[in-house]
Amino acid sequence: MIASLTTAQACEQLGVKPATLYAYVSRGLIRSVPGPSGTRQRRYDAGDVQALAGRQATRRDPQAGVQAAVQGSLDGLRAGGAGGVTPILDSALTRIEDGGLAYRGVDALSLADTATVEEVAALLWTGDPGTRPALPLRARLNLTRHPRADTPLEALGYALTYAGAHDPDALDTRPVTGPRQAARILTLLHATAERHAGLPPAPDLPLHARLARTWGRPDGADLLRRALILLADHELNVSAFTARVTASGGASLAHCTLAALSALQGARHGLGALHAHDLLSAALSGDPRAALRDATRRAGHAPGFGHALYPHGDPRARALLNALDVQFPEHPVTRATHAVIRAHAGDTAEHPNVDLALAALTLVLGRPAGDAVTLFALARVTGWLAHALETRAGGQFIRPRARYVGPA
Repeated sequence: MIASLTTAQACEQLGVKPATLYAYVSRGLIRSVPGPSGTRQRRYDAGDVQALAGRQATRRDPQAGVQAAVQGSLDGLRAGGAGGVTPILDSALTRIEDGGLAYRGVDALSLADTATVEEVAALLWTGDPGTRPALPLRARLNLTRHPRADTPLEALGYALTYAGAHDPDALDTRPVTGPRQAARILTLLHATAERHAGLPPAPDLPLHARLARTWGRPDGADLLRRALILLADHELNVSAFTARVTASGGASLAHCTLAALSALQGARHGLGALHAHDLLSAALSGDPRAALRDATRRAGHAPGFGHALYPHGDPRARALLNALDVQFPEHPVTRATHAVIRAHAGDTAEHPNVDLALAALTLVLGRPAGDAVTLFALARVTGWLAHALETRAGGQFIRPRARYVGPA
């Protein structure tokens, strides 16, 4: 279900007359769909109108466009869509365009169907999925010296702090060592998750199988593989930009990853899956509409729905929910998830986002809400490391200026 606008609404948002709106349609800038049945009216795609309005505003005031890009406000993104905000730096890692997601030019959904986590990591780190470092995937650091953590995320933070302070390999900043160091960090974090679960490391297993073993759900290995790939990177989100800024100052990869992990743990970034988990948990034992109403009241929005960069639906959510349908079609969580989606569709055109898919996946596998964020973090480490490596290679020093607006 696509949100659409009347002619008057579209013209008002764009500040144009109907003739100009029709010209935009003829040039393919805005999609037009039939209006209500029995009428000759046309409706206009709301996302296309918003994106065009944002691009026009940026052309009129380039400085405001750059400010919106740096601030990244949700309102600014929604007004400009994926193409309405001025990019602030170049990157060859991830493209979000026309409702799709690609890593170095390769469709992420196709990768989720066929690739391993290690291959996608190599693709993001080096541009070649066949160049996975030969380093044995074993955590050489002494994990027993880490403080005992209460949660997996806390354990990951301790491991990165220790690695940044005590791993001599982290001090080697030669470009050739970057992918090897990245592999070392990614493997360390999976070993840390195993240790937190009371298990010895399983370095001979693929990373997705290690996580499935850690969670005690070997039957969920393929679902976890898909999630780890689909969430590997998402361009300049809050945590990835944090990794870049930290890397630009010359910090080690471990410390760049630690900074990004801290940024992930915000209610407007990585913790969105917690509200979606609560929503689906309530829907399992009650009325989906009531669960949706209560969750919206608590969060201030419908958790697990809508994404500024995907006005027509988050492709990552679609892919994960489709995989759940295939493997667990009759699971109560799968049925409850679709009931919530149907209930929300009756009120709004917002589509499910990846937070809802993560919540559904972790609930199907019998995991607590916090593990949705743990999964997010373990997946996104690949992208954080890629952003840090790209920043290092480009010699960027990210130090934007502020426009002073205080007292003279």
